[in-house]
Amino acid sequence: MKPNPPALHPNALQGLRVIEMGQLIAGPFAGKTLGDFGAEVIKIEAPGAGDPLRNWRLLKNGTSVWWQVSSRNKQSLALDLRTEEGQDIARRLIAEADVLIENFRPGTLEGWGMGWEQLSALNPGLVMLRISGYGQTGPYRDLPGFGAIGEAMGGLRHLTGEPGRVPVRVGVSIGDTLAALHGVIGVLTALYHRKVNGGQGQVIDVALHEAVFNVMESLIPEYSAFGAVREAAGSALPGIAPSNAYKCSDGYVLIAGNGDSIFKRLMEAIGRMDLGNAPDLANNAGRVVRVAEIDAAIEQWSLSRGVDEVLALLGTARVPAGKVYTARDIVEDPHYRARDMIVPQETRDGYTLDVPGVVPKLSATPGSLRTSAPHLGDDTDAVLAGMGLTAEQIAALRSKGVVA
Repeated sequence: MKPNPPALHPNALQGLRVIEMGQLIAGPFAGKTLGDFGAEVIKIEAPGAGDPLRNWRLLKNGTSVWWQVSSRNKQSLALDLRTEEGQDIARRLIAEADVLIENFRPGTLEGWGMGWEQLSALNPGLVMLRISGYGQTGPYRDLPGFGAIGEAMGGLRHLTGEPGRVPVRVGVSIGDTLAALHGVIGVLTALYHRKVNGGQGQVIDVALHEAVFNVMESLIPEYSAFGAVREAAGSALPGIAPSNAYKCSDGYVLIAGNGDSIFKRLMEAIGRMDLGNAPDLANNAGRVVRVAEIDAAIEQWSLSRGVDEVLALLGTARVPAGKVYTARDIVEDPHYRARDMIVPQETRDGYTLDVPGVVPKLSATPGSLRTSAPHLGDDTDAVLAGMGLTAEQIAALRSKGVVA
């Protein structure tokens, strides 16, 4: 396998060792994010099928192309954690690690003798990220939870879709990725605390629904102050006007004309200075009252024009606007390419795949794609040899199905 080009800059997290347990989206996304910035990430997978994400959605050469993104910059150790020998190997790895990521149902690791008390005794500096549906405590802790359920309980699903119609999903597993990003924030915070406070590790407890709830803006304060229950509003931004999706002759354009001066420029661009100069529309509160009228005026103008013309006219008027991008639009957009957000990655199956670049962008220690996603167990021998096991010991473990 030809490696991807080496990083030209030092990696911010170089020297950090992460053990990733769990599967699918939330835990692995956290591991990917740390790996993108230089952490050594050893992913433990069950022998046989491995992480189910290997087989999700569209497959090329028998492997999901989603897997190629989720597991880049990682090593794969095929290890059966249901066996005592597998658990012993995992403990030895964790004893030398900085971070453990797991997204099992609460109690799973405890059942294997790898709860926080046991692991922190082995490794007092360990930072343990635990992502679950409902958190490690509370009356719902033992219920099964996926990202979709977290989105519903966190309040997001109630706001998605058109008023009066069935709530819809965002289109991606946003509950899982929000939990992962909150988890990464927790890991980096805990590592800083460990550095400046005597080397002590700690647990980061992330619940899927709480990660969603944390980004719900004024949802609860509005209910607390006014008893207001925010409802679905389609493409509009409730209480902010004008900000909506407007139909053009060949598609839709999102227009955010909700700043006071921006609104005036928008009305001038569409030839409606009667609205632009109306005293009651000079601020957002007044515009919210007449939002239906304003939206109708904007769409009357946009309907007779194509998306490109609308964007060109609004760009000249310095009004924030954009089309609704498809995957094709993203890949063909020069801005994405200029900022290295679409990058080629050579897979271990020998083909090159366009994948998302690294976010966020650091000036001195940017993230990088150092290795492509592994086949199941690609790194089993190397990891075990690094622990001091001999070839004979590894072969014995393999014969018993403990590793693969």
